[in-house]
Amino acid sequence: MINVEKALKIQYSAYHETKRHSDTMFAFNVYPCTIPVDFPFVPLHWQDSVEIIYIKQGDGIVQVDFEIFHAQAGDIYLVMPGHLHGMRGILKTRMEYENIIFDMNFLGSDNVDLCSQKYLQPVLNGKILLPVRISTENPLYSQIASYLDSCDRLSALRTNGYELGVKGNLMLLFSLLLQNAPEAEASPAIDSDQKHLQKLKTVLARIEQDFDKKLTVQEMADECGYSASHFMRWFKEATGSGFSAYLIEYRLGKAAREIQNTNKTILEIAEQSGFDNLSNFNRLFKKRFEMTPGQFRKQDY
Repeated sequence: MINVEKALKIQYSAYHETKRHSDTMFAFNVYPCTIPVDFPFVPLHWQDSVEIIYIKQGDGIVQVDFEIFHAQAGDIYLVMPGHLHGMRGILKTRMEYENIIFDMNFLGSDNVDLCSQKYLQPVLNGKILLPVRISTENPLYSQIASYLDSCDRLSALRTNGYELGVKGNLMLLFSLLLQNAPEAEASPAIDSDQKHLQKLKTVLARIEQDFDKKLTVQEMADECGYSASHFMRWFKEATGSGFSAYLIEYRLGKAAREIQNTNKTILEIAEQSGFDNLSNFNRLFKKRFEMTPGQFRKQDY
């Protein structure tokens, strides 16, 4: 079992994404992405900014904290700071989406004014709950999608004053959500979820840090204070995947990125991704991607 100091170090250095996505003077950015073209999957992680995942085409899997969704074209997912989220594809299916990322202080959460104190800070503190998934069937969908589409157009054109337009649309979006948002109620179940979430973050952080090393179920169970059997059930309920399967998927994802973006040999990549047997790596890779690593490297995206 690792000590508390080490656990916290892992927790805040590994799964916590600290990359700054935009200029601090205009903390807003949009990234068009495609699974599996850009990456085979996005492992569970969290960051200090807001992330809106806007599905444009295809379908796949989106997870936010302990909720797992079958994402479909048009879906909008709102991920507030500090919440775990990740994405993975469905075999033989592309999922094209936008990652819209911005800091809450972009909307004025750091200001000492009524809007911050009455709305933005309570949202950040979890005292006001906003929906995670906004599907095309949601009565607010058309309006919310129009605000995001307007942000897209303004960001593409970048005409004089476009920054005000982007900020204004996001303010309207949050205003609409807040008009329909319930206040959170304190309960033992919510406290329990938070404790489970922190344990899951620690496990995921350890995978991020030591995926290329031997990681056992018993070791991870010890870090959570669980028996091995309870840990396996808990992890599968939390992520939708068994621990060993998740670790293999994570390693294969790392390997696929290396195959796409480097000239390293397949053997080097396999070893650096935590596989100590090339034949086993080739077998698992082909099962996951339906092609050999060599074929994967040669394919035309």
